[in-house]
Amino acid sequence: MPRRTAKRFSTSGVAALPEFPAADARHFQKPDVEALRPPFSTHAPRILILYGSLRQVSYSRLLAEEAGRLLEHFGAEVRFFNPSGLPLPDDAPASHPKVQELRDLCEWSEGQVWVSPERHGTITGIMKSQIDWIPLAVGSIRPTQGKTLAVMQVSGGSQSFNAVNALRLLGRWMRMITIPNQSSVAKAFQEFDPGGRMKPSSSYDRVVDVCEELVKFTLLTRDTSGYLTNRYSERKEDAERLEQRVKLKSI
Repeated sequence: MPRRTAKRFSTSGVAALPEFPAADARHFQKPDVEALRPPFSTHAPRILILYGSLRQVSYSRLLAEEAGRLLEHFGAEVRFFNPSGLPLPDDAPASHPKVQELRDLCEWSEGQVWVSPERHGTITGIMKSQIDWIPLAVGSIRPTQGKTLAVMQVSGGSQSFNAVNALRLLGRWMRMITIPNQSSVAKAFQEFDPGGRMKPSSSYDRVVDVCEELVKFTLLTRDTSGYLTNRYSERKEDAERLEQRVKLKSI
């Protein structure tokens, strides 16, 4: 039986397709292969690292610093946010200096690393407060959308993945590209030497894997993140808002 050719028609002024009567054909776009192959940026990938502990001897901070060294080795520019002094969400205005510092760093970044201890089976409140202060949108800017993310955790006891699983959920909620690999360092107090450096181990090897993979994914996606996150529903909503503004101006 010959394949039917789709013909556009209009219902109530909205273009549609016979096969997809609920869709607006004006914003129904097939992926553009050429848009996925832009020229690569030449600057170093910009990576922000957040960690979730304020202890004097903080294994999440030590792991974050170890990741930072590796990321710099792989060619990234790395910045850290120190959560000390960051107020609880909604307990201070967004103009608070620490909140502004965090948001500016988030906007600067092209990828991020989130490192949290596991506490009571999940991430710490310090870690969650940092993420809660990062808005999904500021006007037309979405500070985290389309940026890459690597997740890591440290545990005082046996191997666990509760914290990294929670971080993955938050990364999806923040519309980030969370890389497949992750690191969970069990019995973290045994994994670092007195100078704060990780000892040779399979845990260290996994941290290397994660950092290498994050830089690769950031290089691959940073120039196409805007196109990758260009969605049908949002194109449709934007067009509807523009149409309403035009109608108001014509009155």
